Amino acid sequence: MADIVCMKAMKESKKKKAERISRILELFDREYGTELRCALEHRSAWELLVATILSAQCTDARVNMVTGPLFEKYPAPEAFARADQAELERDIHSTGFFRNKAKNIILCARQIVEEYGGEVPSGLEELTGLAGVGRKTANVIRGNIYNEPSIVVDTHVKRISRLLGLTDTSDPVKAEFELMDLLPKDHWILWNIDVITLGRSICIANRPKCSECFLRGECPSAGSERKNGK
Repeated sequence: MADIVCMKAMKESKKKKAERISRILELFDREYGTELRCALEHRSAWELLVATILSAQCTDARVNMVTGPLFEKYPAPEAFARADQAELERDIHSTGFFRNKAKNIILCARQIVEEYGGEVPSGLEELTGLAGVGRKTANVIRGNIYNEPSIVVDTHVKRISRLLGLTDTSDPVKAEFELMDLLPKDHWILWNIDVITLGRSICIANRPKCSECFLRGECPSAGSERKNGK
């Protein structure tokens, strides 16, 4: 499937692709609006950082169920920095991979307290230097908290961007830079938000609802039998 999409995309001129992307963005704006919205509930940069770490291989709904009482128990990075790892593991057990997540959250909290005075940094290099924080998590913080234009490449963004013929790579970092070249900055963080919404409701992996999709007229993969984009 990905090879077919790639061949169609190769036949498309740069001008035609730019025009199609413009139409795709207009359709997204019309369908979902342009307001930045984050499915992970948070009241601060630190809370969003913890929630994003917990969201790995876990649904946002489950994370939100966990973080409510978690942030009551540990109200600031200082409290997480002093946390007992075994106890924190029990607190976040239902999010999966709880041992590694608990270890990283405690180490990350200690770094933020000791190196940044308890404040989550805004720079990409500083964020990715924190325990448990990769480019995806860092870009979530930069885009949603600090309003820094950022592209977040998760499984939905990688899969659907390939189906739309905007990238042909399975490497998230390469996809990030390719999308940065194609999309206007004011839609970088929105791309992640909108594509996740689409991927959860319409363009579902292996069982897409192409006939219901408002992008079907602009998608080179529309109507294809296999749509997982792998």
